[in-house]
Amino acid sequence: MPSANLVRLVLLEARRGALPWLALTAVALSLGLAAFLSQVALTESRSLQAAIVAAVLRACAVFLVAAHVAASVLREINDKSLELMLSLPLARSAQYNGRFLGFALCGVLLALFFALPLLFWASPAAVVLWGISLAFEAALMAAATLFFAMSLAQLLPAIAASAGFYLLARTMASIQAIATGPHRDESTADRIARWAVDAVALLFPRLDGVTRTEWLLYGAPPAGTYAAALGGLAVYGVLLIAAGLFDFHRRSA
Repeated sequence: MPSANLVRLVLLEARRGALPWLALTAVALSLGLAAFLSQVALTESRSLQAAIVAAVLRACAVFLVAAHVAASVLREINDKSLELMLSLPLARSAQYNGRFLGFALCGVLLALFFALPLLFWASPAAVVLWGISLAFEAALMAAATLFFAMSLAQLLPAIAASAGFYLLARTMASIQAIATGPHRDESTADRIARWAVDAVALLFPRLDGVTRTEWLLYGAPPAGTYAAALGGLAVYGVLLIAAGLFDFHRRSA
């Protein structure tokens, strides 16, 4: 099947590239940071280590996925191999979905690999839930970066757009909380600003509700909350894929 072949090619490119070595470097640096924190923290060193390492590994997973997707797609565009693929008798949906599945699988493997070091500080059940959530988050970022890379066709704008998307999705709940804080003004301009913030928040997934550090420290979330959070990411991922397919079908060979 064309999609399966594209998935295999994407995984082969990732294995032959720098992605595995960068993943190993990220894990080594996080473990080194944990060792350093164990020496300087006076109290709650175990909790501090788990929180810092989890945050670093989550950020590394997202960054590596976005950078790998953007670099791979832009390499195809620049060396004209994408144009060659478009000229072949292959459905464009199969080409796009094959690329996405390959990149998403890279993100899933990274997430599972990055979850392993957390077994030093958290229970296996909590680490499994955290790792699955990070896998969903990485797959969503693969879909977002693929969309931006195909649409913008430049490396720096694609990475910048992906980073902006992720940061806004992660911090939008905090921005809304600030906008509705107790010291807000009750003027018309303030109400319009709050409505604008709420409207923008509807355009982003709720990444603040997934891959949370407190799952490792204080136990797993309720099953309904966990399933709803991952389901929201899955729905948003489908929307991103649909938008990417629409743009990809408009691309000339």
